[in-house]
Amino acid sequence: MNWDDAAQAAPDRLLGAAADSDDQAVEAALRPKDLGEFVGQERVREQLDLVLKAARKRGGTADHVLLSGAPGLGKTTLSMIIAAEMGAPIRITSGPAIQHAGDLAAILSSLAEGEVLFLDEIHRMSRPAEEMLYMAMEDFRVDVIVGKGPGATAIPLELPPFTLVGATTRAGLLPPPLRDRFGFTGHMEFYAPAELERVIHRSAGLLDVAVDTAGAAEIAGRSRGTPRIANRLLRRVRDYAQVRADGVVTRQTAAKALEVYEVDARGLDRLDRAVLRALLTLFGGGPVGLSTLAVAVGEERETVEEVAEPFLVREGLLARTPRGRVATAAAWTHLGLVPPQHSGGAGPGTGPGQTGLFGP
Repeated sequence: MNWDDAAQAAPDRLLGAAADSDDQAVEAALRPKDLGEFVGQERVREQLDLVLKAARKRGGTADHVLLSGAPGLGKTTLSMIIAAEMGAPIRITSGPAIQHAGDLAAILSSLAEGEVLFLDEIHRMSRPAEEMLYMAMEDFRVDVIVGKGPGATAIPLELPPFTLVGATTRAGLLPPPLRDRFGFTGHMEFYAPAELERVIHRSAGLLDVAVDTAGAAEIAGRSRGTPRIANRLLRRVRDYAQVRADGVVTRQTAAKALEVYEVDARGLDRLDRAVLRALLTLFGGGPVGLSTLAVAVGEERETVEEVAEPFLVREGLLARTPRGRVATAAAWTHLGLVPPQHSGGAGPGTGPGQTGLFGP
């Protein structure tokens, strides 16, 4: 199981960055249509603007674009903006859907000149398809193999010029030959709270939700730096405001609403706090092995590692060490607990020569 599968394994998480069917429907209405409307990612936006304007001046297709970063930061939105800015249609597919070279050949051969092909989760594409993509990106040509064994022949198939936009949450898994064929690579960063407030105000206007400055700030502070999560929390707070308040999203209304949904002031949800609480109360703050920690909270190992841990590490609440997971001083403070007065932070059952049970 990889990151994408682990994210899908916890579909009920309000703070999960993976898009569900409800997100996809709403995001279609909230997506900005051009770079001027796109909020955040200033550096990527400016660089991409230069790439697209230069391509339009030359009257050709834009260079291939690789967008990397965590889910929910706007990679799909930017791919659609690229197509809109170039006045071209867009074809959308994903790496897991391309498991054979023939699958990719069928898509490439049906592209129109100048069309944008958006390939999400490009790091999950099969190796044969990946190797075919090398030639398609560089020479706008693929070799279709007809027959098998010694009698097989390669028929060259010319392709119209197109722009490939690849998206990945794990750029390090892409082989260098593939990365090198992209003319522009943009890394998407997590959003600052001020940027998320702008996202929330824009979405509130489109959804006809009344939200004041303090209410937007409260939601932004709990959104993990991710626009998709901010928009999801806005919709849940809107529901609360309409049912239990006067319909206006204020700081107090947002705080009460997110308390109902178990999202705390720092943006931790039930799973995050369960991982921290188990680490602190059962194992004295660690170190403890990942498998043992996952059993303690009743979750799959991959779910804890790929869904909960990244945010806890980024917030400075948990550290990964060679001996296992260790809670930081901030974790004790956040849960209102007092750390044990012994050195090493080892939990019950650990001690000299007894690290095997809770090892990594």
